Amino acid sequence: MEITIDDFSKIELRVGKVKLAEKLEGTKLIRLIVDLGNEERQIISGIAEFYNAEDLVGKEVIVIINLKPRIIRGYESQGMILAAGCKEDEERGIKPRVLTVDGDVPPGTKVC
Repeated sequence: MEITIDDFSKIELRVGKVKLAEKLEGTKLIRLIVDLGNEERQIISGIAEFYNAEDLVGKEVIVIINLKPRIIRGYESQGMILAAGCKEDEERGIKPRVLTVDGDVPPGTKVC
């Protein structure tokens, strides 16, 4: 499906620094608290089969911040972290990897 540049421009991407990450027991989910500079957000992500939660703390990740909040397993998720690799890629042996920022980029920096 193609989208227009106007559609794409609606997506707000920011750098976030992972302050806390914990696996939700009995799930493939990790609950993250991400610092976005002027606020912290809770994000629930289905990456527990690929990452130890502790390994994510301190990483600078790319976050979609203008998604409508959603309740996942009783937790409100207030955004989405971006990863490379999807279900189709897993079938080819490619494991999803969270997209991180190389270098010291302050939380809240806009990705454009």
